[in-house]
Amino acid sequence: MTADDAARFENESSSASGPGDFEDSDWAASRRRAAAQRARMLQERQDAEHARAARIVGLFLRVARDEGLEAVPLRVRGYSGGSARTPLRGWYLRADETVGIDTEGRFYILSMPLSLGPRLSGVRPEGQPVPMTIGEGGRDGDVVPLRFALDRLLPGWEEHSPEPLV
Repeated sequence: MTADDAARFENESSSASGPGDFEDSDWAASRRRAAAQRARMLQERQDAEHARAARIVGLFLRVARDEGLEAVPLRVRGYSGGSARTPLRGWYLRADETVGIDTEGRFYILSMPLSLGPRLSGVRPEGQPVPMTIGEGGRDGDVVPLRFALDRLLPGWEEHSPEPLV
């Protein structure tokens, strides 16, 4: 194949792809950019919600210390029963004791699969960003707003808060 043949073959194959292929790839790129923008916006919204919830928990902790609310040892509940100790002290945010905050304001999910080893030796759950609504997206339908859960621990704490919550 000569150089002229190669150039002619390249021109024919690029024109054989059709005029709509450029538009299709442009449309696909546009959709990818839009999806990335939506993902960024969602992440920003979640980050702002977590920051607001962390601020509320911080204010709660100040009032709890001033009021002398006693922290309790937090335990992890096994999915199929049983429990394991943790090095954490804090408060349970749900009546079933499956979520809690420690005395530093970190949020923990306190339910997980537990084998015999962790039941005997204990576990250290990973802290997670504090949500504004506890249990949202869960299967049991038990959704509790953060402020309500904190008010169950220390009724009327918001009136004693050193700063407004909003």
